[in-house]
Amino acid sequence: MAPAHQATPPPHWPPHLTYLARPSYHSSVPPSVLSKLRPLPPYQTPPVRPSQLVRIQPIPSSHPSHPARGQSGLFARARIAPGEVVCVYLGEVHGDERPESDYDLTLFRDGGEVNVGVDAARMGNEGRFVNDYRGIRERPNAEFGVRRFGRDGKVVEEGKGEGELRMVMLALKGGIAKGEEICVSYGCVIFWMTCLVRIPG
Repeated sequence: MAPAHQATPPPHWPPHLTYLARPSYHSSVPPSVLSKLRPLPPYQTPPVRPSQLVRIQPIPSSHPSHPARGQSGLFARARIAPGEVVCVYLGEVHGDERPESDYDLTLFRDGGEVNVGVDAARMGNEGRFVNDYRGIRERPNAEFGVRRFGRDGKVVEEGKGEGELRMVMLALKGGIAKGEEICVSYGCVIFWMTCLVRIPG
């Protein structure tokens, strides 16, 4: 059965994965925690459209040194300024443990009943194709962070209103040049059970 995409996937999207335009919330996130991630219904942010700043690009299996050869990477379609949101990292927002996933990031910790991750192993958007910088470039040119998004789809400034919490990638100092591969430092952020990301707002 073909996956039920929320929007038309961009070029080079794997046919077996569900393309998301909004976070997908798993039943393992209890209502008391869900209310901290997003305002209660009928509040809804607009869908995330395929990014105009990035593209998915296959890495040839013949590439002599790329650690992801035969797979894909995320590349800049235009110049991205320092501090700019490169793209939102969408996936299944969950409260259960998923140690087998290589696409699971820490989204929220409240020190209480559950830690929340966003897992793009089976569903997500362009963000899931970002590679670790090691073996590709000297240092990362982007990093993961969390931001709240308002009804207009724009980032809500910290302390200035409600919004839906989402994982994002941000361009680091120096920005990202057009055509450059976007790379982060995976570090321990992939292993969301043991890492902490500060929550704005």
